[in-house]
Amino acid sequence: RIVNITLLMTWLLCVKRAKNKASQEHSKQVMVTNTALPCVVKGLIEAFMGDSITAGGARKNGYVTRTMEALNHDGLKLTHIPAGKSGNRSKDMLARLDASVISKDPDWMLLSCGVNDVWHFTLTLGKRTFEGVPLEDYQKNIREILKQAKAADIKVVILTSTMIGEDPEKETNKKLIPYNEFLRKLAKEKNLPLVDLSKDMHAALEKIPDEKGKARMFGEPKYERNIKNKLTTDGCHMNLLGNIMMAKGVLRGFGLSEEKIAAAEKRWLGE
Repeated sequence: RIVNITLLMTWLLCVKRAKNKASQEHSKQVMVTNTALPCVVKGLIEAFMGDSITAGGARKNGYVTRTMEALNHDGLKLTHIPAGKSGNRSKDMLARLDASVISKDPDWMLLSCGVNDVWHFTLTLGKRTFEGVPLEDYQKNIREILKQAKAADIKVVILTSTMIGEDPEKETNKKLIPYNEFLRKLAKEKNLPLVDLSKDMHAALEKIPDEKGKARMFGEPKYERNIKNKLTTDGCHMNLLGNIMMAKGVLRGFGLSEEKIAAAEKRWLGE
């Protein structure tokens, strides 16, 4: 009986060592490149944590769907976990992090958080009011999300927040600047991949010619801007071009070549 127990303990130790070795080999596979961007490796699971922009991104023409289509076009067989929820701020994402992401054991989590933390300082819908998250609290929440993800051995890609209204001079966009700047610094501090969608959106808006008309702004029926929205349906949530802009940014983050991104865009547009 003692011999049997000894054999059992030896076997369990060997299994544990084998699992650790397999885990180490897997970690080597998903190591970030020298550009601090993750390699695309067959069979990985990606979780997309975010707000309504990410929730909408999981629809047919959304950025999450577009991203996965492009990554899987060459047979990578990646799977994704949709974890976007309307109205979520950093405190809300932190509260549901385990249920929405960690418990599902993904390899990577793409974190898109910040729009509602800022927008909810001013947003009203009828008699309904909202509560924004001060920058200091936002920073604590994001750091805690990263801490818990790391403890669960989940690699994180940080996405900067897209604009709240397509006017760069809008007060909400000015208030968003330090939140995004924090994300950029944090990604550098933690050596995490960063997809700067804020920068991408500003650049895309400059390239698209202005078209006269009334801009729609969600929650602001009296909003005055005589330029039609270009990338959003309502100043915040993405239209077809906006979702493509976001998907292209994420694909660059995953190291996809410009040639493959261009080919994917042609497929999306039916060209």
